[in-house]
Amino acid sequence: MRLLIHRNYEKACAWIGDYITKRIRDFNPQKENPFVIGLPTGSSPLGVYRELIKKHKNGEVSFANVISFNMDEYAGLPPDHPQSYARFMKDNFFGSVDIDPKNTHIPNGLAPDLAKECLAYEEAIRAGGGIELFLGGVGSDGHIAFNEPGSSLASRTRIKTLTPETRRDNARFFGGDESKVPATALTVGVGTVMDAREVVIIACGRNKAPALRAAVEGGVSHWCPLSCLQMHPKAIIVCDEDAAGALRASTVKYFKDIERDAI
Repeated sequence: MRLLIHRNYEKACAWIGDYITKRIRDFNPQKENPFVIGLPTGSSPLGVYRELIKKHKNGEVSFANVISFNMDEYAGLPPDHPQSYARFMKDNFFGSVDIDPKNTHIPNGLAPDLAKECLAYEEAIRAGGGIELFLGGVGSDGHIAFNEPGSSLASRTRIKTLTPETRRDNARFFGGDESKVPATALTVGVGTVMDAREVVIIACGRNKAPALRAAVEGGVSHWCPLSCLQMHPKAIIVCDEDAAGALRASTVKYFKDIERDAI
């Protein structure tokens, strides 16, 4: 697992934007051999999406032969709801690049059979050849997607009851009213993320420091789902100085030394 510590959120997002652009260009995706990417929502990836949109408008990267699978969606929200993740992606990324809407996949929170929808989502990922790169964020409690502490590290796409902490964290998107945050969601599993050939996580801000410390310096545990990346052959956590604030000085020095040419 690599850990890249940047000065601030903007520098971290710029690095990830450059990295994803290079990965797509080096892959040279074609219609018959698309680049498959996993994508998150929430506040963490917004800066990355801004970077990718800028690079697309500058002609540095095309998403015409990219297929995307989003991490999650609230159960019970229609795609046009202001706080649905389908709407989020359209407003903050898909609507500003040349990705074919037919190539974008988001779990259907209104499916008549949510369990069947989850199985179909896993099958769609397999049918697409698997995810080449999964971009993700991390919650203050170490969750990835909606895989809360205690989630099985072998979990697959499923229906998940959200913890009070996650609903509190997301209440800011619902006018600060926690009661308006859906209680359940459809989410890819930890195992789904781990199946990706590469995982890139952005973790910025002081509130992410305890989770980052547990994931980097602690053992692999389902109580910190992010710690699963210790077992991934190609995982990168990109953070800022604030998120790295709870790490031991020796840990910070180690990663800054070995990654000094990457930043």
